[in-house]
Amino acid sequence: MARIAGVDLPRDKKISIALSYVFGIGRPVAKKILEGLKNQINPDMRVKELTEDQVGLINAFIAKEYKVEGELRREITANLKRYVEINSYRGYRHRRNLPARGQRTRTNARTRRGRRRTVGSSAKAAAATAKA
Repeated sequence: MARIAGVDLPRDKKISIALSYVFGIGRPVAKKILEGLKNQINPDMRVKELTEDQVGLINAFIAKEYKVEGELRREITANLKRYVEINSYRGYRHRRNLPARGQRTRTNARTRRGRRRTVGSSAKAAAATAKA
């Protein structure tokens, strides 16, 4: 099993698809990586067909050109902390677990806001039973 940037790649997938298992590398970036290494690595190869030298080439190329996995996660986290510290609008939205990119919240946004918490329905039910 090939290990690239600390991630074990699935053995039976093509290398162009398997590279997208690394955080920070999607399909287009994986194609760019393989184009940069096209003399040494065939994009149609399976991960199990790669030699140790080829895995080392991919690792070196990724380390030199791209931020991936832990380094990228740390940078994203630091950016969010900076937004919160400078009290920007985006930081305020992140702090309160609300959508930060202009989506509406009157309806929808349930993924970000969590389960619905009904307010006041129990008081109405209690008042209705008291009248009867």
